[in-house]
Amino acid sequence: MKLFPLSLLSFSLLASSTAFAKDTGYLFVSSEDDHIITVLDGKTFEKIKDIKTSKRPRHLQFNPDKTLLYAACGDGESIDIIDVAKLEVSDKIAGIEDPEAFDLSPDDKTLYISLENDGALGMIDLASKKMTHTVAVGEEPEGVLANPDGKTVYVTSEIANTVHVIDLASATSKADIVVGARPRRLALTPDGKDLWVTSEMDASISIIDVASNTVKEKISFAPEGFRKEDITPVGLVMTKDGKTAFVTIGRANRVAIVDVASRKVSDYLLVGSRAWNATLNKDESLLFVANGGGDDVSIIDVAARKVTKSVPVGRVPYTVVVDD
Repeated sequence: MKLFPLSLLSFSLLASSTAFAKDTGYLFVSSEDDHIITVLDGKTFEKIKDIKTSKRPRHLQFNPDKTLLYAACGDGESIDIIDVAKLEVSDKIAGIEDPEAFDLSPDDKTLYISLENDGALGMIDLASKKMTHTVAVGEEPEGVLANPDGKTVYVTSEIANTVHVIDLASATSKADIVVGARPRRLALTPDGKDLWVTSEMDASISIIDVASNTVKEKISFAPEGFRKEDITPVGLVMTKDGKTAFVTIGRANRVAIVDVASRKVSDYLLVGSRAWNATLNKDESLLFVANGGGDDVSIIDVAARKVTKSVPVGRVPYTVVVDD
């Protein structure tokens, strides 16, 4: 029997583990009512595992190299940290009241989170797992987006119908921009010039000019046969080339496809009940939609503009992300 040095064996095991952890192609779907994150194979869409988390996992986000997955657990009052290689919770940031939406700083050192009950944006140092700063914003803050320039964070306030522009150097709001009723999610165009914001109770998206911090355009959604109050846009994802935006419109059970240049809706795709949040895979050939009222994920062939599969997951799926 051939013997290998212990150091070489250890290195081989470490390399194997690291390789396994990266670009698995797995889908991760948070389920509010089952307190789990369901892991699906990215090719067959069969279930790999249910990862038990703290109560009510909602927003999910990877760290930059996708070795860790952060999960905001609302009723567990924590951010659970999942080891992607092991597919299990390895750590947590505790003592956060009702966490929901967050974003990471470009340098992966700070987690910015909306503190709904406090009407504030919280800043958590990821090394110490401690809250270092809070910034007062409007009531019931929701969506959070860190600008890649590392200087600004955007926060939506559902009650104030406002987007707050937080200057990180001074830890203050430098602009408060009124948008449609109940703003939820945000996305920057790839050139960084425009900020898109969904407004759940206005059936619309507001487009903000980043340079002037003013609303310059509005896109309204009106799929045939629906009353305005049943058209509830929340999720928003944009292609890397900035040409197309996909918007989940909630109770209308559809995804709107928007041509970014013309600001026109080119199509509405029927998906599952209460389409909530969505994500694209790396090559943007597939769009995954979490259907909060249908306990499933719709898989859309982007080129064909067609739902090809519906995959059951846990109860009340909230966010879907893909490791690719």
